[in-house]
Amino acid sequence: MAKKKKKCVECPPPAPIWLTSWGDMTTLMLTFFVIIIGKPTVEQVDLKIILSTFQGSLGFLEGGQTLSKGKMEQMGMNMENLPAPDKGKNLGKAISIAMEIFKPEIAAKKIQVSQDERGIVISMIGENHFPPGSAHLTDEAKKILFKIGKLLRTLDSYIRIEGHTDETPVARSPSGERYETNWELSSQRSINVLRFLDESEDVEPSRMSAVSFGKYRPLVESNTPEGRSINRRVDIVILTDKQTQRDYNDTDLPSTKVPGTEWQQSQ
Repeated sequence: MAKKKKKCVECPPPAPIWLTSWGDMTTLMLTFFVIIIGKPTVEQVDLKIILSTFQGSLGFLEGGQTLSKGKMEQMGMNMENLPAPDKGKNLGKAISIAMEIFKPEIAAKKIQVSQDERGIVISMIGENHFPPGSAHLTDEAKKILFKIGKLLRTLDSYIRIEGHTDETPVARSPSGERYETNWELSSQRSINVLRFLDESEDVEPSRMSAVSFGKYRPLVESNTPEGRSINRRVDIVILTDKQTQRDYNDTDLPSTKVPGTEWQQSQ
C-alpha cells in the first residue's frame, strides 16, 4: 500500500539579504570597541588592521585596504588620541577635588569650575583678581593660584591659561599701566598667571602656555555689571590628551571658535 505524501508545510520567508550584512557590521563594531576599551593603548598597526576590515570588505568606503582616504582615516586619528583610562580617571578625580577645595570661592562667585571638550576649566572671575586696567595679581588672586598650583602639581596634563576681558575700553590703571587694547591686557594677565604658577608654585613650565582672547569669547552678555564681571576672567584649562594633541601639533581650533586672533606663548 502506497504511503500518503505529507502535505508540505509552507516555510517562512528567508531573512532579507541586507540583514546578514548588518549583522556582520554590528559584530565587527562590537569587536572594535571591545578592543579599544579593553586596552589602555592601541598600537597603530592593530588599529589599521581593524579599520581595514571596515573599508575593504564592506565595499562602500574609499581607500581599499589603506587609511589614505575617507572618514575612517580621521576616525583612526581620533581613536589614537583618546586618553588612557587612567588619565581619564585622574581628570575625573581632579574636577571633584577642585569643586571641593574651591567651595568657598565658588559660593562667593570668585571661581567657576566646569568641564567641556577642552578639559577641566577653572575660571577666575570677578574684580578681585586684578585692579581695573591692570595685569598685576592681587593678594586674593595669589591665594587662589596657590590652591590651583597645588592641584596642578598632582597632574601631568598640559595647562593652557586663557586671558579674557569684557567689552569696556581699556582704562589707565591706578598704578600707571597702559595697554592699547583688551588684547594686550588679557595677554599680560594670562602671562602673569603663568609666571606666578611657574616661579611661585613650581608648576612645570614646559606644560604651560598663555593665550589671549581679549573680548571675543564672552561667556554671557556684557550688558550688565555682573555679566561683564563674568566675562572679565582668566581660565586655567587642564587639557585632555586629545585637546593637547590638537593644540600642540596642528593648532586647529574647534569649530565653535569666535573670530579673533589667538596668541600662544610657551614659557
